[in-house]
Amino acid sequence: MKEYSGPVKRYVQTMDLKNEPELIKEYRRRHSEGEAWPEIIAGIREVGILEMDIYILGSRLVMIVETPLDFDWESAMARLATLPRQQEWEEFMACFQDCNPTATSNEKWQMMERMFHLYD
Repeated sequence: MKEYSGPVKRYVQTMDLKNEPELIKEYRRRHSEGEAWPEIIAGIREVGILEMDIYILGSRLVMIVETPLDFDWESAMARLATLPRQQEWEEFMACFQDCNPTATSNEKWQMMERMFHLYD
C-alpha cells in the first residue's frame, strides 16, 4: 500500500459474480496486470482515485478504494461512466457479474458501511 502525504478517504464496496468456476477464473484473468484495458485504468485515475484493490472469496468481491479527502463519490462515478470505453468495459464484464447487465459500475457495486474500527 502506498503512503500519501495526507489523510485519505476509504470506500469499501461489494459485488457478487456468477457462481461458475470457469467464469470466475476468466474474470480474475481479465483483471490481472496487463489485461485490464488501459483506458479503464486511466479513467479511474482521472476521476481522482488514488488506489484500488479488489479481493475475492468464492464468488464475492470486495473492493477497497482510497481517495483524497475532498473526493465526491457520486460526481466522480457519474464522470467515470462518461469516459472512453467505460460503458464498453461494463458491458464486457457483465457476463461474469450477478447483477443487471446494463447497470453502471456505481449501480453494480454496493457500498459497504464500516461497523467496527480498531482504534489506537
